[in-house]
Amino acid sequence: MTDDTSAKAANPLSLFEFWPGWLFYTPVVLYWFLLGLRYRSLTVPTAANPRIVTGGLCGESKSSILDMAGSYASGWIAPYTTLTTGKDDAARARAAIKAKGLELPVVVKPDIGCNGTGVRLVRTQADLEKTLTAFPRGIDLVIQRLILLPHEAGLFYIRHPDDPQGHISSLTYKDIPSITGNGRDTVLELIRQDNRAARLPELYEKRLKERLHTVLPEGERMELLFTGNHCKGAVFHNGKEDITPALTARIDAIMQDIPDFHFGRIDVKFRSREALRNGEDFEIIEINGVGSEATHIWDSRTTLKEAYAAQFHHYGESFRIGASKVAQGWRPTNLWRGIRLWRWQKRLLASYPPND
Repeated sequence: MTDDTSAKAANPLSLFEFWPGWLFYTPVVLYWFLLGLRYRSLTVPTAANPRIVTGGLCGESKSSILDMAGSYASGWIAPYTTLTTGKDDAARARAAIKAKGLELPVVVKPDIGCNGTGVRLVRTQADLEKTLTAFPRGIDLVIQRLILLPHEAGLFYIRHPDDPQGHISSLTYKDIPSITGNGRDTVLELIRQDNRAARLPELYEKRLKERLHTVLPEGERMELLFTGNHCKGAVFHNGKEDITPALTARIDAIMQDIPDFHFGRIDVKFRSREALRNGEDFEIIEINGVGSEATHIWDSRTTLKEAYAAQFHHYGESFRIGASKVAQGWRPTNLWRGIRLWRWQKRLLASYPPND
C-alpha cells in the first residue's frame, strides 16, 4: 500500500523495529508510572472502556467486545461464532458454523489473545479438525468468516466522554510479505534473497519449515504469513494522509454504537484505498481496547522520537479518558486483579499453537 518503494528497498527495517520488547517499552512503562502518580492510580486507563474487562488492557474476550455492537455497528463486522474446546470439537464447530450461516474457509482464533498468536486459516474439514485439536481443552475460540477483501488496515479511534464525535488518531496499512518463484530456487533461498525477509529469518522459516525446500514454479506467488501482525512479520505503512472526514464519520458512527467505547484500534479488511478514504467497502475483523497500539509507529520510516511521541500521546489520552469515566462513577480495574489477568493471559498465549 506504499508508494515509497525505493525508500523501503533501501531501508527495509527501522532502527528500533525489532528491538527486544523490554528495551523499546521501558520508557513507555516509565511514562505510564509517571501518569499513574499524576492520576493517583496506575489502572485509570482500564476505565476508558468500562464495559470491557480491564478496558481491553489484558484478559479481555474478543467476542464479548463484538457482542456489544448495536445493529448498525454489527453490519460492519465480519460474522463470527464461538466455541469452547472440549469433546467432539469438530462436530460442534460444524454445527456452530452452519447455525451462523457461515461456510469454509473460516479463521479460527483464540477469544483471549494478542499479536495474532494462535490465529489459523481453516480451508477444509481436515484443517478444522487439525486446528481444533492443536488447542488445549477448555479454550474459548472465535470462528469468523474469512474476509476476502484484499487489503488490511488498523485504525486507532479516540473519543473523549464529553465530546460528541471521536477522531482517528492513526491509520496503518498492513502488507503481507511474499516471495515469487523462479522455477529454480527453494522457498528458503527466496526468503534469503528478499531484502527484508532475509533480515528476519526467525519470523518466517520456522512457520514455513514444511515448505522451505520446495521449489516454487516460475511466477507463483507465496505469502509468508496469514496474520497481519507486525511482530509476526507483516509490513506496516503509515496511512495518515488517508484519514478523511468521510472515513472518520463512518468509524465514529460505528464506534458510538458500542456502549461506552472510547479508546482502541479497529482492524479492518478493505477493497481499495479510495473506498476506505470514502468510508466504504470494508469489514471489521476485531476491535481492541486500551492494550492496543497506534501501529503506524512500526513503519520503517518512523523515527524513534516519533514513535515515543505517539506512544506517550496515546497512553496519555487513555489516562485522561479513564479519569473522566471514573468521575462519572465507573471504577477502574483493581491493580492486583489486573496483574492476575495479565499473568493468566500470558499462560494462555504460551499454550496456543503457532499462527498461520
